[in-house]
Amino acid sequence: MYLNVTTKGRYALRVMLDLARHREEGVVPLKSVAERQGISLKYLEAIVASLRRAGLVESARGKEGGYQLSREPGACTAGEILRCTEESLAPVACIRGDSEGCERAASCPTLPMWKELDALTESYLDSVTLFDLLTGERWNKT
Repeated sequence: MYLNVTTKGRYALRVMLDLARHREEGVVPLKSVAERQGISLKYLEAIVASLRRAGLVESARGKEGGYQLSREPGACTAGEILRCTEESLAPVACIRGDSEGCERAASCPTLPMWKELDALTESYLDSVTLFDLLTGERWNKT
């Protein structure tokens, strides 16, 4: 069993990290992000639209248009980013919010375990910030 993060979710993290790395430049053209990340511009447009609707990025139109983070990298979490693009981060279908549930839920002895795993996963992803991902310091403590 594993958390199945889609390509869209992984790319959303890459876009946000790219914008964070280049935030001193201000508004960054999406075409530049697409070239640096090796991702189709059309696919990135759909991903960035989700990020914009969630308030994680801001856009500027026109010749000098593009995108930038709406807040500092330390104030944006991997959990927020993934929830913009993923249907669910739940480890099993029976606890997904959009699922019709399971007819055995009332008597299922494993349901509390799955719910706890889901809560741990959400908590962990909400504790990892773009700053953590940019610097790697969180994992490089020796």
